[in-house]
Amino acid sequence: MKRVLFITYFWPPSGKASLHWPLYVIKHLPGDTWLPSVLTIDEDRFSQRDESLLGDMNPSMRVIRTAANDPFSLYRSFIGKSDDEPLVASETIAMQNTSLRHRIAVWIRMNLFVPDARVGWYFSAVKGAARLLTHEPFDAIVSIGPPHSAHLIGKRLSTRFGVPHVPVLIDPWVDIAYYKGMRRSAPTLALDNYFEQSVLAQAAAIVYVTESSRQDYSNKYPTTAAKSHVLYWGYNEESFDGLNTLPSTDETIRLLHAGNIFDYQNPVSLWKNTAAALKGGKKVSLTFVGTVSPGVKKSIQDFGLTSITTFSGFLPYHDVIAAMMQATHLIVCASEKRHVPGKLFEYLRTGRRIIAFGDDNKEVASIIASADAGELFPYHYDGDDVFANVNAHSPDASAARRFSREAIARKLAGILDGLKSN
Repeated sequence: MKRVLFITYFWPPSGKASLHWPLYVIKHLPGDTWLPSVLTIDEDRFSQRDESLLGDMNPSMRVIRTAANDPFSLYRSFIGKSDDEPLVASETIAMQNTSLRHRIAVWIRMNLFVPDARVGWYFSAVKGAARLLTHEPFDAIVSIGPPHSAHLIGKRLSTRFGVPHVPVLIDPWVDIAYYKGMRRSAPTLALDNYFEQSVLAQAAAIVYVTESSRQDYSNKYPTTAAKSHVLYWGYNEESFDGLNTLPSTDETIRLLHAGNIFDYQNPVSLWKNTAAALKGGKKVSLTFVGTVSPGVKKSIQDFGLTSITTFSGFLPYHDVIAAMMQATHLIVCASEKRHVPGKLFEYLRTGRRIIAFGDDNKEVASIIASADAGELFPYHYDGDDVFANVNAHSPDASAARRFSREAIARKLAGILDGLKSN
C-alpha cells in the first residue's frame, strides 16, 4: 500500500466549491493501492460552512489541521464588518465599489500577499506536515490550488523529504481571471512568476483541469509538457441518486445560475433575451444560488427582472444539485478561454439545457456539444434568439458519465503509479 499526502486549503466543513475535487477524488481513489492523508487548515473563516459534506468524508482517514493564519479578521475590521458577517467573494474585488477603503483593501490583496491571501498558512502547514513525514514514509504529495500557496507547501515538503510532488492547478496562477484590470506592482509580478515557475519545474507531474490550461502552460514552460496531464473537474454520480425526476410540465422558463458570478462574467445579452421573453408573455423565473456581484445585480434591475429573480445565497451542496434538477435552463459563464467552470459537469449530468457565455472558449463549447446540451455565446452577443437556439438541442445526460469523479480518481491513481522518487 502506497501513501499519498493531499494538501488542500479547503476541506469540510468549509462550503467552498473548490474542495469538491479533492474530497470526492480522494473518496474514490483506489483503496487497494493508495492510502490518502489530508493536510488542511484549522478553520475556513472566509467561506460559508456546509456541514452536509462531513458525511462524504472517510471517518478513518487521517486529517492534519494547522493554523490558517489568514488576514480575514483584519480585513473585516478594515472594511467595517463584524467578525460574524460573511465575506462575499464576488464583492471583495468588485469594480463597482469605489470606496477608498475597498480600493486600499484590493491593492493590499493584489500586491502584499503573494501568491495569495492564504500564504500565512505556509508556515504552520510545513511544520505540521514535517512532523508527519519525519516519522512515516510517503510516496507522493498532491497539492490543490488555488490557493496556490498550497503548491509552495508541497514543493517545500517534496524538496526536504524527497517525495514526488504533483500540483493540481484548478485555476491558472499568475494570470488568473480575477487579476484582469487589477494593479499589481512589478516586484509582485516578478515574485509570483518565480513561485509559479519554480513549482512547475520541480514537480514530478502536473495536473490541470482543462486541456486549454495544459496547452497554455506547456507553451509558457516547454519543459513541463511531457509531465503534464488533464483531469477534468467532473461531478459525483452519487449526488444525483434519487434526483433524476423531470421538472414540472408547465411552460415556465426556470433559469438558474449556481456558484459565484462576478462583474466580468455578466451575460448582459441573456438578461436582454429574458426581458424580451417576459414581455412576450412567457412565464420566467431566475434564481441565483451563490454570490452575485453588484454589477450583475444592477443589470438584473436595469432590465426589469427584479420581480422574477430570487437570490438564494449559499446552499448546502446537495441542495444545490436538487435546485439544478428543478431548472429548465442552467446558466454558466466562463471567465476566459482556459476556464471550464466546474458546475458545467454537474449541469451536463442533470440533462437540462445549458446557456453558456464565454469568449473564445472552444473547450466549453466542445464539452457542451458532446452532450447536445446547449450553446455557448460570446459576451458581446446581441441576438434575440438565445432561447430559440438553446431549445433546439436535446441534452443527453448519459454523455456526462465519462466525467464522473470515480473515473477521474482512477486516472489520478495511474499518474501517481508512474511517479519516480526524487
